[in-house]
Amino acid sequence: LVLVETPSNPALELIDLEWLGEFCRARKLTSVVDNCFATPYLQQPIQYGIDLVVHSATKFIDGQGRAIGGLIAGKSELIKDIRFFARHTGPSLSPFNAWIFSKSLETLAVRMERHCANALTLAQWLSGRAEIARVSYPFLDSHPQAALARRQMRLGGGVVTFVLKGGLSAGQQFLNKLQMLSHTANLGDARTTATHPASTTHSKLSEADRLAVGIEQGLIRISAGLEHPDDIIADIEQALA
Repeated sequence: LVLVETPSNPALELIDLEWLGEFCRARKLTSVVDNCFATPYLQQPIQYGIDLVVHSATKFIDGQGRAIGGLIAGKSELIKDIRFFARHTGPSLSPFNAWIFSKSLETLAVRMERHCANALTLAQWLSGRAEIARVSYPFLDSHPQAALARRQMRLGGGVVTFVLKGGLSAGQQFLNKLQMLSHTANLGDARTTATHPASTTHSKLSEADRLAVGIEQGLIRISAGLEHPDDIIADIEQALA
């Protein structure tokens, strides 16, 4: 089995899905793609021959951080076995959570258009700031895999990451000064959220392991919400001051 996440969290690195599908088929390997950051609206790995696709539905699919759940999609012969396992071991959604996710899917396309537009606007603005060492967003021309992103994704996604000069202390100071943005490990919410991965989502990794996957101490992950982009930028600008 080969499991990949694309775009990755939080470095926003990409895997060529067409290459991955061909690689796994040639070696009779089962391919699994975590498509959480892209959502089904932006990227459909199944079209590239991927066997299974997984999502944390708590993120963009829900869109408001209301319910915990996930989903697996893929070939019927594989889903049959997964359904049997889930049915007999208990990891099933509550009816209410399932209803929330099904209703949220009705607005996924509209919401993702706004998430992506706000994220791109923010990434472009951040790229000109002297306080920032590096900005990563798949649809920025400066992203090393921008051409691949445009080939296999409809838009660049709702997440932007950047590295603050000054490392850990700069990152903590920035988060403490935010006023509108929420400081949380969740993402994909209607509200813009900010996270410091080195001290939260990836804090259990050693510093060497974090650096190996592009997580510097000054790295900040922003999940662009649905607010007006000027309001998002204004809060980040005052926090950088």
